[in-house]
Amino acid sequence: MTLSLELSWSQEVVRKFSRLAVCFGIIDNVKIGIENDESKTLKQIVYEEVRKKHNVENLKDNPVVRAYRDMYWRLGIDPTKTRPSGEALLRRVLNGNDLPNISTAVDAYNLASMKTLTPISGFDLDRLTPPFQIRFAARDEIFVGLGLTKPLTLTPNTLVLADARQIVCIYPYRDADNTKISVSSRNIMIVGYGAPETTLASLREAVEMALSFIKQASGGQIGQIDTFQTVPEA
Repeated sequence: MTLSLELSWSQEVVRKFSRLAVCFGIIDNVKIGIENDESKTLKQIVYEEVRKKHNVENLKDNPVVRAYRDMYWRLGIDPTKTRPSGEALLRRVLNGNDLPNISTAVDAYNLASMKTLTPISGFDLDRLTPPFQIRFAARDEIFVGLGLTKPLTLTPNTLVLADARQIVCIYPYRDADNTKISVSSRNIMIVGYGAPETTLASLREAVEMALSFIKQASGGQIGQIDTFQTVPEA
């Protein structure tokens, strides 16, 4: 599926975060189920890898975890209450639990998020309307988040990823309900969210891993991958 992955940054975001990046990746023609042998095997492999590499007591000292926690504080979010998604997923597994079974595609990119500690979103590509923008929400702008029982009324310091019609994610931790991946989704866009202290290479690696895991569990053809970064004002 050919799609123009265009992204702009509002000047307010550029002024606040002179070094921030996101990475978009596309995978087409997936066949999504709730769980299959491939996804079960992939989970066990990644669980074993992260349990050997990390322990929950020292997780707060990991430089990637610190980078996202620092960004959360700058956005007015307490990261000890609302944890960055990669950290939250990893803590769950390090505490001896499995990740929730949502679907072969969602579970796959959650594994990549956990392994790389990078917040990652997945969207039904056919429900998106490019171009995209990262901006701060307007005062009292409404957002219908995935898993929420009622819409959120956003404040102006809320950083969001939006397409031409709607907010698709509160950066970098809550996706919109309207653009979520379901078992009927056939084309997917993955978004990896950077922090000022993370690198472009690590961000792209996280998205590439997410696409690879989705392909293993749900099939499909991996397409374009594009990275976008803020540029300081002159």
